[in-house]
Amino acid sequence: MLPQELIRAKRDGRVLTDAEITDFISGLTDGRVTEGQAAAFAMAVFFRGLSLPERVALTRAMTHSGTVLDWDLPGPVLDKHSTGGVGDTVSLALAPMVAACGGYVPMISGRGLGHTGGTLDKLASIPGYDATPGLDRFRSVTRSIGCAIIGQTSDLAPADRRLYAIRDVTGTVESLDLITASILSKKLAAGLGGLVMDVKTGSGAFMAGTDEARALAESIVAVANGAGLKTVALITDMDAPLASTAGNALEVAYAVDYLTGRSGEPAFHAVTVALCAEMLLLGGLATDIAEASRKVEDARDSGRAAEIFGRMVSALGGPADFIEKSDRYCPVAPVVRAVRSLTTGVVSQIETREIGLAVIALGGGRTRPQDGIDPAVGLSSLARPGDAADLLGIVHARNETQADAAERALRAAYRITPNAPLPRLAIIERIA
Repeated sequence: MLPQELIRAKRDGRVLTDAEITDFISGLTDGRVTEGQAAAFAMAVFFRGLSLPERVALTRAMTHSGTVLDWDLPGPVLDKHSTGGVGDTVSLALAPMVAACGGYVPMISGRGLGHTGGTLDKLASIPGYDATPGLDRFRSVTRSIGCAIIGQTSDLAPADRRLYAIRDVTGTVESLDLITASILSKKLAAGLGGLVMDVKTGSGAFMAGTDEARALAESIVAVANGAGLKTVALITDMDAPLASTAGNALEVAYAVDYLTGRSGEPAFHAVTVALCAEMLLLGGLATDIAEASRKVEDARDSGRAAEIFGRMVSALGGPADFIEKSDRYCPVAPVVRAVRSLTTGVVSQIETREIGLAVIALGGGRTRPQDGIDPAVGLSSLARPGDAADLLGIVHARNETQADAAERALRAAYRITPNAPLPRLAIIERIA
């Protein structure tokens, strides 16, 4: 079927066959399908949706658009994926923590998507770090260190890599069907034995409502387990930035501080430990959540996880002493400005998506696939709901004009009231 005819069929609500989907994804890989046609397909799916069989077919086609890895390791091969949020730096801490507990984590991460930051963009702020090594190096680092966090190479799910970039700039990021296929095609191509999904909900999530987040979690769990990949999902809160920092180099520094015990904000710690613990359970490295959580806490407190992170950075081309001297290596913005509340009271609500958009406006994200990123810019010391309305955050900008705009955006994102809001759970629900 011609690409335009398949787009027309989905636009009009017809259920596509496995063969039609496979042929379209093959064309996306080899160039027969244009960027405009891929964008039109994504928009048709966004409005019309895919049935479960179509989702499975799309996932399988994207998985097999490139190499599918097969591991032979002395421990379980595990991974975690987040649907994206603001200040979501979990992957940088989680991979070495699970590796320190005996798991192997070959994590294939993406760039920023919409208003959310991307793990790959964060790692790119480390001098020399090779985020797209060849598969032989990826395998070698995973085997020797226990974890390797990289971006999609040309070998792994290339159809998803192309569609992912198009979704980012065409308003189709939030499609449940495309999110499911995108996430799982990469994970299935990585040859995993277990996957934990972190599905965000709240003002900074793609799925703002809990019902939407639950639907996505159930979709991913159903498609993944149907494809033979053991998967559970946690629905977690994104009504405020998860970490108090948003911006690429700033988040790398935050992760180092967390792994070395210099910081440990409660919400970030709770989500990180919960996801790690679920991974240990899937891999048979613990018998229950309590035991898994203890092992994860010890991996961090003992310093083993920080050591593994440092070795991973070095093995992938970064500085050998990055953990010890990260402040010397992470780029720093020339303009640093504290933003204070103009009213007294308590932080009661945050428009978290606006925080993410402010980082993009500073140059810390993309509006087009080809855009570059300024790794130094972002926001730090972000206030959380319940905090006294004093310091709202610190702007890290390239120039005064950008800092002015970020200051206005930051103030507009915060709602200040006399009374503290009701506390929200960091972990809202578990889907298995």
